[in-house]
Amino acid sequence: MAAEQFQKSDFNWQLQQFFRQVGEWIELNFPRFQPPNVPDAPNWSFPSWWLEAGFWTSIGLFGLWLGFQIYLAVRSYLTRNQAQMSKLFDRRSTPEKELTIAQWVKSAQEFQQQGNYREASRSLYMAMLQRLNETKLIPGDQSRTDREYSHLVQLLPQSESYQMLLETHELLYFSNAPISAEMFDRVQSAYGNIERATLDSVRMA
Repeated sequence: MAAEQFQKSDFNWQLQQFFRQVGEWIELNFPRFQPPNVPDAPNWSFPSWWLEAGFWTSIGLFGLWLGFQIYLAVRSYLTRNQAQMSKLFDRRSTPEKELTIAQWVKSAQEFQQQGNYREASRSLYMAMLQRLNETKLIPGDQSRTDREYSHLVQLLPQSESYQMLLETHELLYFSNAPISAEMFDRVQSAYGNIERATLDSVRMA
């Protein structure tokens, strides 16, 4: 009981001390100024459960705020990486429009004239896949990845040219990196090497 009475009066005593200290500070720093007598602080008393309730309420609100911040961070991360994750786990889910080799090459030329070197490079990549399929060197398969093609073309003539087109397509597929005119020229040159090598193998056959 004595401890409870001490807790109730402790706040009043601290408040009175504060007023006294303020008055003493004013007298020391402003000797000409005579502050009025400060009355004793009113005898306020708060039930001890108020302090406990306030403490746990503050803890609860902080927990809610922290949880909400974590939720926002996770949602932001998932949103930024959703497209990348979709590409990794569901690659080639949308089949490409069926075009002939000549149509893909023509599409590449049109995109080149427009200055759209990304789509021009992708069109030559598709022309390469169509050429592999039509010549029966590597039959087309929508589930096959660029890494798989990379292993399959190692024994073909102009293997490094195939690798150039495959690596460029991976760059296009997994990033927004710009494709310059100079880079497209290298892609176009690599496709030309593939085209000539394929025609030579057909003549020899």
